[in-house]
Amino acid sequence: MKGFSLKSLPARFAVLALASAASVPVFAAGQITGAGSTWVYPLVAKWADAYRTKTATQVNYQPIGSGGGIAQVEAGTVAFGASDKPLTSDVLRQHHLVQFPTAIAGEDIVYNLPGIQAGQLIVSGPVVADIFMGKITRWNDPALKKLNPGLALPDMPISVVHRSDGSGTTFTFANYLSKVSPQWKSQVGADTSVAWPTGLGGKGNEGVASYVQRIRGAIGYVEYAYILENHMQYARMINSAGKLVTPSLAAFQSAAANVDFTKAQDFYVILTDQPGANSWPISGCTWQILRTDAQKSVNEQVTQFFLWGFEQGQSMAESIAFGPLPASTVQAIKVYWKQNLGI
Repeated sequence: MKGFSLKSLPARFAVLALASAASVPVFAAGQITGAGSTWVYPLVAKWADAYRTKTATQVNYQPIGSGGGIAQVEAGTVAFGASDKPLTSDVLRQHHLVQFPTAIAGEDIVYNLPGIQAGQLIVSGPVVADIFMGKITRWNDPALKKLNPGLALPDMPISVVHRSDGSGTTFTFANYLSKVSPQWKSQVGADTSVAWPTGLGGKGNEGVASYVQRIRGAIGYVEYAYILENHMQYARMINSAGKLVTPSLAAFQSAAANVDFTKAQDFYVILTDQPGANSWPISGCTWQILRTDAQKSVNEQVTQFFLWGFEQGQSMAESIAFGPLPASTVQAIKVYWKQNLGI
């Protein structure tokens, strides 16, 4: 199957995915170095390839997970970090950082079940929480059969796959489960890394996708672009309005319509479990993080790249189900840059 593997990337991205952040010059002329979220990697890779053709500026981005991206930008070894978990204003000030959103997207449950096609399986938040807590262990469990009365669910064990690295995808997933399962909230909680009650860990969205594809009976969670690229079996879900919804760009944007980035301090918003008949329950966003005390020329290069993406890369974003930010949000980001970075 085609997927986000090193073989499927342009050569320069394959090298970057293997390189450590510290080995790449942050301040080299004509180069911008970033690291972090694997969720946003497909979008950054598309933008970077087009941006290099337009401007001759090379954007070197390493998909090492949101936790790694935050650590790298805090250490000053990259020009920007990317995280699917927004940082609070207190944390940003403490570490001399700023953040701004990139694009709206979503993640979904993926599975490997013989005879069950993509979109056929229906799950609810509480049932997913029970699976990832190890309470539901077989595919023909009564709770799953009740949601899928017309589906021949096999009598086979469920193999849970989760992230092994610090991950904003995990934060979004765990944040959603904390909202729909009191037991998950009290026993596991939500962060970029959690103490998983059960399952096998994979590194990055691509690691989880790979394990699920290889293990019969597996279940996991990945960002939607990886589902599209890998042609994976994905679930439909019951949202907060009690409606059955399918993952799509429109469903992610429906969830995002409930929040206003322009009124949130440092753009801190959470998009999980939003109201609305069409809202996808595990929607989210990626934030780019910069240092306020970095060289002004470096921050200018980073902001110019993302502004180009906001203004020129919308069709590329939509092609892999990343929702472009509204014009009002882009304008608010430009004001934010001027106020906090002097750009």
